[in-house]
Amino acid sequence: MWESDTTAPVDIDTSGAPTLWVIVGPTGSGKSETSLALAQALMRRGRGAEIVNADAMQLYRGMDIGTAKLSETERRGIPHHLLDVLDVTDEAAVATYQPAARAAITDIHARGADAILVGGSGLYVSGVIYDFRFPPRDPIRRARLETEAAEVGIGVLVERLRRLDPVTAARVDPANERRVIRALEVIESGSAGHGAALPDAPVLWHPTTRMLGRRVAREDLVGRLDARVERMWASGLVEEVEGLRAKGIERGVTARRAIGYAQALAQLAGELTAAAAIAQTQALTRRYARRQVSWFRRYTGVHWLEPDADVAQLTGP
Repeated sequence: MWESDTTAPVDIDTSGAPTLWVIVGPTGSGKSETSLALAQALMRRGRGAEIVNADAMQLYRGMDIGTAKLSETERRGIPHHLLDVLDVTDEAAVATYQPAARAAITDIHARGADAILVGGSGLYVSGVIYDFRFPPRDPIRRARLETEAAEVGIGVLVERLRRLDPVTAARVDPANERRVIRALEVIESGSAGHGAALPDAPVLWHPTTRMLGRRVAREDLVGRLDARVERMWASGLVEEVEGLRAKGIERGVTARRAIGYAQALAQLAGELTAAAAIAQTQALTRRYARRQVSWFRRYTGVHWLEPDADVAQLTGP
C-alpha cells in the first residue's frame, strides 16, 4: 500500500547546510507531534529548528478547534510560521501560499536553522517542495464561472471539465466547487495546468530535502478520526464557529467550506442536528484522509514511520 517505505534510522547530520524537513501523512496521524519531536532532536544536536505550517485551514485566525491547531503552550517554545495569517473572509490559495512558505523557509535557513514543513494539504506541500509552477489567476473569468455554477449547478461545470481535460477531471473532487472552477479557469485561459497532481517527474525545490511520513492502519485511523470529531464538538467547535460568524466566516470563500466548520454553520442555522453535523463531519474527514493517503503515497524518498515510532529514538541518542 505504501511506496518508498524505508526502515533505516533517520540520520540527522548537523554539519552541513540547513535541511528542509517535510512531514506528511493523513489527518489525525500524528504529524504535529512528530514535527515537535524532530525539532527537539535537532536542537539537542546544536541545530536550530523552526516549523512551517502546510495545513491550508490552519492559516486562518480563530479556526483552532476544528483544525487541531497547536496552542502556544503546545508548541513548546519552537517557532511556528504561517499560522493565523488570514482572516476568515480571505481566500486561501496555494499560488499565494507557495511564495510565502518558501520565503519563511529561506529565512529560517539564513539563520542557520533547519526548517520543518508539516501539514496534510497535499497540493500546498507539493507546491513548496517541488518545482511546481501555478498558472496565473483570472478573477473576471473565475467570477463568471462562479455565477454560472450558482445558476445551473456545479454538475454542468464538472461535465465540461471532463470533456475539456479528462485527466484533471479524474483528479479533482467533483464536489469541490472551488477546485472545479479553478481547473476550468486555467483551461479557458489557455494555460497549461498542473493536473491537480504531482508532475510525472517532480524536481525538488530545495536540494537538501528529507521527508518523513506518518502512517496508521486504516481501521485504527478511522477510530482516531471519529473520536477526534466528537472531541471537537465537546471542546466547543460550535461556539468557536458562532464567534467566527461575527467575523464574517459565512462570507469567506474557503473558510466556510472547511470540514467541520461547514457542518457547524449548518447546525447553527438549524439545517443539521448536532448528531447529523458530527456524523457528516466524520464521513467527510474519513474521505479526506483517504485522498491524503493516495496523494502522499506517490512521493518518493519518504521514510514512513509506524504509529509507535519515536523520532527522538530514530535519530539516535
